Amino acid sequence: MTDVRLVPCLSDNYAVLVHSGDETLLVDAPDADAIQAALAETGWTLTTILITHHHADHVKALAAVRGNAHVVGPRGEAHRIDGLDQTVADGETFSAGPFEILAVETPGHTAAPASYVMNAEGIAFTGDTLFAMGCGRLFEGDAATMWASMRKLRDVVTDETRIYCGHEYTLKNAQYAHSVLPDDAAVAERLASVEADRAEDKPTVPSVMAVEKATNPFLRADDPAVARALGMEGAAPEAVFATLREGRDTF
Repeated sequence: MTDVRLVPCLSDNYAVLVHSGDETLLVDAPDADAIQAALAETGWTLTTILITHHHADHVKALAAVRGNAHVVGPRGEAHRIDGLDQTVADGETFSAGPFEILAVETPGHTAAPASYVMNAEGIAFTGDTLFAMGCGRLFEGDAATMWASMRKLRDVVTDETRIYCGHEYTLKNAQYAHSVLPDDAAVAERLASVEADRAEDKPTVPSVMAVEKATNPFLRADDPAVARALGMEGAAPEAVFATLREGRDTF
């Protein structure tokens, strides 16, 4: 049996613990106190740490929490992340205890981040690339690059897989999606659900890939309905995606 525990960190970050048998994975290391408290509560011992990208709010607690764990990170950002034991490239599959993990390079937010897909376990970790109802800001890539990353995740991750992203941004993302697609019933329904969860301080992570495909406008940049809603009928998906991202940046 696989146990997955979401660990709220800092103001809006998430780390995730995944446990089966003697194996305990940690995805990202934003906050040593929160992660160590979760480990103490569960009695689990870290064996593997997966780092999605180099930003400080995902790596700054790595040295404090790693112990004897084996640390894996994206090869393209290895020079910017201290303490990696193993690097992985796009399309590479590797093992951690009983888990088979696919590394997917998803540039856009940073130059070469990794998302980690475990379809057999029904879970995927998308860092700051694919958010619930959103996507990451384009700090080190352009819209075409991020759109390609979103399409790659859309193709690789199975519909039933739960998506764990790096931040609790879903309410603002949902409000933006509804502003872009005010007549989309699925988006409106999800906004209402997210509003209810956040009113009770419940996390909106994980989401599910099938739901993301239906309600995340950033995964739908090639959907004619999204282009029409933006007054961009017939435009290339990259241009639609760029307009969506620009709109979210100022929303």
